[in-house]
Amino acid sequence: MSRPDLSNQVALVTGATSGLGRRFAHVLAAAGATVAVAGRREGRIAEVAAEIEAAGGTALGVRLDVGDAASISTVVQELSDEVGVPQILVNNAGIPDAARAHRMPLDLVDRVLGTNLRGPWLLSTEIAARLIEAELPGRIVNVSSMSAFHYAGEGAALYSVTKAAVNRMTEALAVEWARHRINVNAIAPGAFSTEMMDGMIERIGDPSADFPRRRLGEPSQLDSTLLYLVAPESEFVTGTVVKVDDGQTHR
Repeated sequence: MSRPDLSNQVALVTGATSGLGRRFAHVLAAAGATVAVAGRREGRIAEVAAEIEAAGGTALGVRLDVGDAASISTVVQELSDEVGVPQILVNNAGIPDAARAHRMPLDLVDRVLGTNLRGPWLLSTEIAARLIEAELPGRIVNVSSMSAFHYAGEGAALYSVTKAAVNRMTEALAVEWARHRINVNAIAPGAFSTEMMDGMIERIGDPSADFPRRRLGEPSQLDSTLLYLVAPESEFVTGTVVKVDDGQTHR
């Protein structure tokens, strides 16, 4: 598939200051989209936006905490007023729990649920309402995880639960919004080289020796999946969770 032309489209990528989100922001900008680089770390936001601009793309930095409902509404309104309603949303922001389920303090439970599930739900519905009102089509891509299907029992039970819920959210919203030409899909990555993975490796060691190909994924290996889900060629694809894991969890 050739690179789609996303000119004249606004894309909002959450958690875009590092890892997969940073890569997604660059990829969408390279395809012509105006990318809203969203995250909580202002220095990192400016850095990623500057990288995109230096590469010839168009970007603007947006400080957004997806765990803050008021922040979501404000940011979407400001984006809509400044550059237009985002027609592409990548719900990438997420945090691990890194704790055994029976030892998790309530504030951590709330943060994981708020960031990984409540935030993507609120952001999706906020943007979808505006797209429906404007009679515009849209593409929502939720970043799930293979842990939604295969939990290894390494102290990330709630993370696994939230990602399973993201999969069901993807399916349900796809049905609800199909008549409005809003496609909702998800990508479920396996183990990729990211800051989150670095933290996991520090806790439990490098799992790649047990994988069939003995390697972690590189963020660039998700480029084609992301571009396919936002491209005109996938107009008939909605409610799908695409597993991208190099055979890691099918041993």
